[in-house]
Amino acid sequence: MNLPARRLRIGLIANRSHQDAANSALVQLFRGAKNALQALQPELIVVGRTLDALASHDLINGFPAMQRFPYGREGGLMKLVSRVVDSDPERTVDAVIYLIDPVDPSSIFPEALALKRQCVIHNKPFLSTLASAREWLELEAMAAGATPDAALDASFSFAGEGIALIAHDAMKERMLALAEQHFELLDGYAMRYATGTTGGLLNKLAQKIKGEEAGRNWVRPFLSGPLGGDAQIAELVLERQIRRILFLEDPHVARQHEADIQLLERAARTVSDFSTVISDAQGADRWLSLLTRRCATC
Repeated sequence: MNLPARRLRIGLIANRSHQDAANSALVQLFRGAKNALQALQPELIVVGRTLDALASHDLINGFPAMQRFPYGREGGLMKLVSRVVDSDPERTVDAVIYLIDPVDPSSIFPEALALKRQCVIHNKPFLSTLASAREWLELEAMAAGATPDAALDASFSFAGEGIALIAHDAMKERMLALAEQHFELLDGYAMRYATGTTGGLLNKLAQKIKGEEAGRNWVRPFLSGPLGGDAQIAELVLERQIRRILFLEDPHVARQHEADIQLLERAARTVSDFSTVISDAQGADRWLSLLTRRCATC
């Protein structure tokens, strides 16, 4: 996404298990990303109980603009979906941080699923893990001129890590264009993983760039998504072999294997402090560009 010249406006919600404890994901986010938040000074639109939790941990001081939405049961999440799609620059949100507990049933309520889907449709980051929220804030703060947080340097060292590259049929050309544009960055990973056809296409691209032999196994292809490839990648996420997942979704096509897609997302949320999922196709170029810049500072 192309970020606005005005102050960023971020929607914020956390499931209950990520709110109350002194080491909850919400607390870790605000304390761990303190420098980035101070640099960005975002306007926060916070759903009900999440704002109560911030107040209880004394984490709301220092924010120049914070708006309270109702509790989720009173429509707060539904209102947040409306702000995602709103074209009025004085009302719309630029990104959503929704710290999801994978075993909380509210995360599969219609409004929760609609929130993610509309973020994908409207090309806005949907950040559902602690790691993805911290990384996004760090990268955007760096883009705004802030000094990178040295405490996060280890998470930007790619040589020992894997990245998953997944694209639905309508997004495969976009994935190939991104991979070609950011080939040097992706080549710096220990391994790249993909489902089915996407993996084959990416290996052909690598052969064009690196040579037929050197690029032959650039990506390790798993089964196609409908045949279980998402589950195979999910296992590596749970084993912390894959930190980042670039999943270019086509939200306009009915998918019979929706459960497999949700399984992969749930795996990432199970290791919330480690794994990042990016589904914003338009913003993926910015994300990869900023990753390259951030990696160079390590």
